[in-house]
Amino acid sequence: MQSLYPDSVLLIFCKAPTPGQVKTRLQPALNAEQAAAAHRQLTYMTLDRAFQQSLCAVELHCAPDVGHDFFQDCARRFPLTLKVQHDADLGERMHRAFADALGRYRHALLMGCDCPSLTSDDLLRALALLREGHDAVIAPAEDGGYVMIGLNEIQPRLFSDMSWGHDQVMATTRSRAKDIGLNLYELDSQWDVDTYSDWLRYSAM
Repeated sequence: MQSLYPDSVLLIFCKAPTPGQVKTRLQPALNAEQAAAAHRQLTYMTLDRAFQQSLCAVELHCAPDVGHDFFQDCARRFPLTLKVQHDADLGERMHRAFADALGRYRHALLMGCDCPSLTSDDLLRALALLREGHDAVIAPAEDGGYVMIGLNEIQPRLFSDMSWGHDQVMATTRSRAKDIGLNLYELDSQWDVDTYSDWLRYSAM
């Protein structure tokens, strides 16, 4: 089926669901195995949303590599491409993913795999905004970060020397975008699953 935005790509960042290494802030309310299972469930939810409409190409950017059985299962379930996240710092990995994607596509969106509030229509809206000429589109998070960012050109300053996980990530990104002179569009605020209370909020949906 022809996608609505064949000139665009959605990049989804995901870690392998290794117990003790993912969703650690859900512990001790959940044990390590349960937290890893929650991570898998959230990833499948995210991929379902990504393919709810035939929007664009989808790439699952995997850490530490694509060899984990979970990633292989994702590739069997969904028509996506597996890619490896490179570099240690999150900002470097995000910048490198955009640099690669925008060498192949005109527009790119990047998101994580744990945001239940971000809908397929939000993704559609973000792609439309990029095509309409906005330099960047972003979905702020309630915790002061953001859950998705879209670009038409690489913007290294948005990702370098950033204290990721801090409650000023969105404010800093907004300030840098203004300094660069980007035409930034902000979507409605979203929430992701970081803590056990977030998990309960998701479970009640």
